This record gives sequence, C-alpha cells and structure tokens, in this order.
Amino acid sequence: MKLPDRTGWSSLVETTQDPAGGSGYGDHPPRMGFFTDTSVCIGCKACEVACKEWNHVPEDGLDFTGMSYDNTGGLGADSWRHVAFIENRRPVSTVDLGLPAMGPPAGTPGIRPDLPASADEEEGQLQWLMASDVCKHCTHAACLDVCPTGSLFRTEFGTVVVQEDICNGCGYCIPACPYGVIDQRKEDGRAWKCTLCYDRLGEGMEPACAKACPTDSIQFGPLDELRERAQARVEQLHEKGVDVARLYGHDPQDGVGGDGAFFLLLEEPEVYGLPPDPVVTTRDLPDMWRRAGVAAAALVAGMAAAALGGRS
Repeated sequence: MKLPDRTGWSSLVETTQDPAGGSGYGDHPPRMGFFTDTSVCIGCKACEVACKEWNHVPEDGLDFTGMSYDNTGGLGADSWRHVAFIENRRPVSTVDLGLPAMGPPAGTPGIRPDLPASADEEEGQLQWLMASDVCKHCTHAACLDVCPTGSLFRTEFGTVVVQEDICNGCGYCIPACPYGVIDQRKEDGRAWKCTLCYDRLGEGMEPACAKACPTDSIQFGPLDELRERAQARVEQLHEKGVDVARLYGHDPQDGVGGDGAFFLLLEEPEVYGLPPDPVVTTRDLPDMWRRAGVAAAALVAGMAAAALGGRS
C-alpha cells in the first residue's frame, strides 16, 4: 500500500471527522476505533496479554508497589494496554454494577459491635474502578505534527501508527502527546505505542485486545457506530440511577477533535489519571510561526533602515 504524502502541519488542518481523508486517502474504509466501557471491566488483564503476544511487545517486568493490584503502572513503550486498578470511596449505591468491593457490605452486623451500621454508608464503600487504557488515536494528533521523519503516519482507518523502522529516536512525539501515551524503548531509543493492530485491520480482523476481552468492555468498530452505542449505554446507566456515568474523549468539539479511542467512566477523568480537558499541544504553532515571521521581517526592515540612515 502506498502511503499518502504528508507535508506541513497536516493534522492541524483536518477540520472534519474524516482524518484519513484529510491525510490524503481518497476512497477509504470508515474510521475505526475503540469504545471502552469501564463499568463492565473486571480487571482480568486479558487485553494486556493479548496485545503483548500479538504485537511481540517485550515483557517489561511487573511493578509490585505494595499500594495496588495494578502491576503494570501505566502505558509505555512496552505496555500498549494498561489496566488500571483504582481505589475509590463513594456512598453506597443501591445499584449493583458488579464492581468488586473491599470489606463486608454496608451495615453487616457482628463485624465491629462498637461501629454503627450506618458508618459505612456515611464514609462510603471502598470499591475498585478498573479501566483498560490505550493510545487515543486523536483526530488532531500532535505526535504527527512534530515527527520529522514521517515515522508517525495516519492510516486509511483514521488511526495513528509508528513505523519503527524509520524512527530516528528524536523523542519529539513524547512531550507532544497530551495524554502521555507514546514512549521510547530504552534498548533502542525508538518510539512505540498502540497501532490498533493495523495488520489485523487490513485483514478484516478486530484488534487482539478487543478479541480477548471476556466482558466486551473493549468494543471495536466504526467510530460513528461506537459513539451511538456508547451514548445509549450512558442513558441506560442513568435510568438505573448511575448518575456518575459519563463519556470521555467522544466529543468532536474537544481540544483534540475527539478521540479514536474513548471511554465510559464512572468518575471524573482525573480519578483515572486522564487530563480533564486535553488540547492538541501543537494548536498554536501556526500562529507562533506567523508571529515569528512578522518579527523577523520587522527586524530586517529595521536593520535596513539603520544601514541606509548611516550612509546619509
């Protein structure tokens, strides 16, 4: 497959929800992506294992901090999927989402006679929030803007992929990502991240992580269909009384033009370690270059005027 020519600040001029078309693809498949419903994630980490096995991602060891069951720690060059285990205390709800809880149910008698049965209800029950994080495959992807070699490119499916064979290890993409997703591998210095299993998509297969997920917490498909499905799921949870349910990364009007991988959350984004209002970090670059050009022109004009004035 021949890739389209990428020149200039390509992702900044993608003003539609067709990033593949904006990158030069003519007749292309619909934009594909992930919808992760954290309300049904059981923390099994099957997605992490499947991702590593299919993509030959090397094992980076387990991080036993003693503070959590999360032994991955976060996304990185050798962790393209990360299942977070987050301890969260909320008032006990009458709606059972099946989320794992720590300790006996609220009001259980005989545990501590000196403690009123209502104490758990007042303090809230400690529950696990589990969520499988991944590269967001942004509509406006800053990593694309700063890559000097074209190693990062937009696919015909609207996803963002690293061609590691032409990555020069400059590292510009790492601070450019508003989510802190992309990372360099210590062994070779090159950048690595989720490819949304680009090789599988080309064969009509779903990504390995979604295939392995036993609860359909990770759902794969055309992005427009996923957004409709996600909205229906939020409405369903709201009808059941789960008012905290919300979508994250689904809005095409947000600071990155909407994500190709978005989430249903049961808390504020910050609880999950996600930025509340992500913005493409290269948003102001065109204006900065224009101002630099005006300043340079003014400087040259001033020097020329000084030189002419000195001769008279």
